[in-house]
Amino acid sequence: MSFRTGHVGLNVTDLDRSKEFYGRVFGFTVAHESAEDGRRYALLAQDGELVVTLWQQSDGRFPTALPGLHHLSFQVEDLDAVRRAEQVIREIGAKLHHDGVVPHGEGASSGGVFFEDPDGIRLEISAPGAAGDRPAPTAGAPTCGFF
Repeated sequence: MSFRTGHVGLNVTDLDRSKEFYGRVFGFTVAHESAEDGRRYALLAQDGELVVTLWQQSDGRFPTALPGLHHLSFQVEDLDAVRRAEQVIREIGAKLHHDGVVPHGEGASSGGVFFEDPDGIRLEISAPGAAGDRPAPTAGAPTCGFF
């Protein structure tokens, strides 16, 4: 038996704002949306496949000090795709960590950008070979542990 992630469900504070964010940064489209029984949610897809479900049922910001999701990572094909995403992240003013593309660790060729959505959920967009010879932000520390 083998497993792979089907889709990820995220709690958000403002569904409309989150749909806009995930649409702009990732190009996800709304496949279905509902407000049944006062519960608002949206299914976001890419190329007809469900990727993320957003549930408007939270207050505050993502609590990084509590057990749960550390970060959500998306892989793209190459550095150009990472750079295109980075440009959008900067344009919309999302919180970007490490000031751009960094390797996954000292000497690693893979890497990407690390940032937050409007609710503080930590996100990564990376690619194999995207880091080139860039230095890691903290010597020896993996950037997947970017906080």
